[in-house]
Amino acid sequence: MLAKVLSAAVLGIDAYEVEVEVDLSPGLPAFTTVGLPDAAVKESRDRVAAAVKNTGFQFPVRKITVNLAPADVRKEGSAFDLPIAVGIIRASGMIAGERLASHLLLGELSLDGRIKPVKGALPIAAGLRNRKELNGLILPRENAPEAAAVAGNLPVLAADTLPQVVEYMNGEQDLDRVEVDARAEFGRNRSHDVDLAEIRGQQHAKRAMEVACAGSHNILMIGPPGAGKSMLAQRIPTILPELTLEESVETSKIHSVMGLMGGNAPLVATRPYRPPHHTISDAGLIGGGSFPMPGEVSLAHNGVLFLDELPEFRRNVLEVLRQPLEEGMVTISRALASISYPARFMLAAAMNPCPCGYLGDAERSCSCTPLKVRSYRSRVSGPLLDRIDIHIEVPRVPYRELSADSGGEGSEQVRERVNRAREIQRSRFKGKKIFCNAHMGPRHISHYCAMGEEEKKLLETAMERLSLSARAYHRIIKVARTIADLAGDEGITVSHLAEAIQYRSLDREALA
Repeated sequence: MLAKVLSAAVLGIDAYEVEVEVDLSPGLPAFTTVGLPDAAVKESRDRVAAAVKNTGFQFPVRKITVNLAPADVRKEGSAFDLPIAVGIIRASGMIAGERLASHLLLGELSLDGRIKPVKGALPIAAGLRNRKELNGLILPRENAPEAAAVAGNLPVLAADTLPQVVEYMNGEQDLDRVEVDARAEFGRNRSHDVDLAEIRGQQHAKRAMEVACAGSHNILMIGPPGAGKSMLAQRIPTILPELTLEESVETSKIHSVMGLMGGNAPLVATRPYRPPHHTISDAGLIGGGSFPMPGEVSLAHNGVLFLDELPEFRRNVLEVLRQPLEEGMVTISRALASISYPARFMLAAAMNPCPCGYLGDAERSCSCTPLKVRSYRSRVSGPLLDRIDIHIEVPRVPYRELSADSGGEGSEQVRERVNRAREIQRSRFKGKKIFCNAHMGPRHISHYCAMGEEEKKLLETAMERLSLSARAYHRIIKVARTIADLAGDEGITVSHLAEAIQYRSLDREALA
């Protein structure tokens, strides 16, 4: 007998429907799975057999063939356990077919029949919510909230065990329908554990962070150990504009594919902050694997990617950042598939001025030779530095500032100014597929960043004295445009340019 059960999978962050066909035929007992299954899918035969037997159902001693259609797309993961088990029970004549034909099933089975959570429930619910012929999406209870947040009018049903699903299909009991008010839940989970006011001193660095966040500019902090570079970076998400619901859904899709949607929050409500260790591989950073999966740059989409100890990262790892920094997208090509993942993030990086960390420090002397310093700094290539808009020094904090009662403005106050600047930019670039000053091209710069003779003369002097590149020239203008937006000024003035230029004082020539 042949049974068909609807399921789904993800390719990148997009969902596609999978039809699980189960055939029971005479012959020697065997269990064969076809349709390009990976190892986890092939191993489902043992999990399914044990789950069916241990929940009181009769496992057929026949030749079992499972086909996962479309057969030319590779299937990964354990989410097909539940539909395969239900298909076998249906083919054995223990399930009526009326409800089964209009429901889509996902779930991993434990050996005792419990249904365990799977990856990718959110993008599947988002991709199939407009399928009018579907009457329900049956998921593990842990996955139901994230799916319900984006499922629209598609009912999301939570199941705990295999017998519950069988009884539901036979009309003997109902499954719990999970409903989530996405906007209410989204607003409830926006709190941060850190605040900018916790950092004493470093007013210059805080101002540079505010400018960076207002225009989505990349930032590099250079200073001795213990100066507060990592603490500053951790607080960048607290002063960035809050995620919109659309941005949250897009970010949540990536996290769901990687199985990172644990907890009670159905959506990612705050901007991601990803601080990978400097031993990470290029595949870990950019994404990869035999079947391409997202890396840290995609997990940081709509948020912050922080690279601490920047020169300690391997050169080939840093160089793969060029494409996502320029395009906001990363394409991973492998023999099995070529998949694109969104990767629009703000890059924050930190480094010591030399191997020992104390070059230029007023309290401790540096023990590094000029050759060592030059070798250390040259680990970061000029093309990558050119893509970082703001370079700032983060010096040691004096005792008087460190022991002060207050650290100054909190994150909420700074975020209000950042939001006002971003609103100006959204109005400026309306209909132009860019949203921040950092994303402007040469055409936008010439149109929106007009300067007078005095400003041009200042910029020319800076270019000559600092030996800046053409890319640095455009970066200075974009940062100056952001500073003007923070000030609420229509045009770029000398003061805006002067502040932007000082953020490039550690450009390629100084770091070579």
